Amino acid sequence: MITTKITIKPHLKEYVIGKFAGCIDGPVRFDDKTDIYYTIWDLTEKRPVNCLPDKGNLEIVLPVRREGKPPETYNYLGIRSHRIIERKIENIFFAELHDMLTEEKHRYGITYIEAIYSFTKKYNISSISEDGLKKDYYRWKDILYRRKKRGYVRKNILMT
Repeated sequence: MITTKITIKPHLKEYVIGKFAGCIDGPVRFDDKTDIYYTIWDLTEKRPVNCLPDKGNLEIVLPVRREGKPPETYNYLGIRSHRIIERKIENIFFAELHDMLTEEKHRYGITYIEAIYSFTKKYNISSISEDGLKKDYYRWKDILYRRKKRGYVRKNILMT
């Protein structure tokens, strides 16, 4: 098992540990059926000669496949790779949150703040406020369901 460390936002780290590691702090192993697994596999490259040891707040297990890049030599993720993985995790985080909030509100009648509270407790997320997540949901919903203002046509009436 070969691991590497990456730096991501604290609430995303808590989400990944809660979702993929069962709230146990340690190296996170992604399932081979997820997009993140293949993204990490695509982004791994040979470690440069003058490279410092890995630093970061999230330790991940590198993908091992029968064919392709062996993780013994392809075990480096650059800064660009960190950003790509962070964006991918953030997209999954907000997609799951928005889906859960919409379902809880419209199917079960649960308020948004209660649904956000249960989401943060489910994945043990404490580094981002519930109000911040609620505001993000409202922004996303406003973009998704943006209404166009009705355009009124002013008629020119000629007075004679």
